Amino acid sequence: MTRSVLFDTETTGLDPLHGDRVIEVAAIELHNDLPTTRTFHRLIDPERDIPPDASRIHGITNADIAGKPTFAAIADELLAFFGNDPLVAHNAAFDFGFLDAELARLRRPALDRARMIDTLALAKARFPGMPNSLDALCRRFEIDLSARTTHNALLDCKLLAEVYVELTGGRQRGFDLAADVGGGLTLVEYQHQGPRTARLVTATEEELAAHAAFVSGMKDAVWAA
Repeated sequence: MTRSVLFDTETTGLDPLHGDRVIEVAAIELHNDLPTTRTFHRLIDPERDIPPDASRIHGITNADIAGKPTFAAIADELLAFFGNDPLVAHNAAFDFGFLDAELARLRRPALDRARMIDTLALAKARFPGMPNSLDALCRRFEIDLSARTTHNALLDCKLLAEVYVELTGGRQRGFDLAADVGGGLTLVEYQHQGPRTARLVTATEEELAAHAAFVSGMKDAVWAA
């Protein structure tokens, strides 16, 4: 089973080289590109003020991070959750850049860019010339955005996990995961309940006879062996 980690950050601004810091990081474990129940989520004291303009975007204020751990205090736990697996993010260079800046302050190595999977790049390749923000992709794939009033990192991860399934062809539109006669499972239901039990389907005598007649007309048919 292939493991990867999808993550998102919220920050005090746009440029880590000019003093902006990470104030929230969230991550979801994926197995075969589908989310498991394992998540990581921390609010972080950036050791500086959060500008009002940034708070208006993500909704996190100085009061919210008062008493929270610094990045140095959560770095080992975050890196352990990441492991050595591929790292998925939307506009991944932004999030990698901020985490690299935080790691550099701790004299820790940067994240390996070979691990980067950028869903924005995937979306641009699939939908060239179209809006490919997380909101735009959710609307395109008919993913519910009603809870997204600010850029909360954990909620963004959950939304991006559904978008990533669509971008990687893991689920066709109109075909719910592990669906059966009683109705399909949503991605969240699949995550908690697992797939439905498969049912054996047996061909009728008429179907077997029709298949045999069809195969008999084929030269060297492997089904005739």
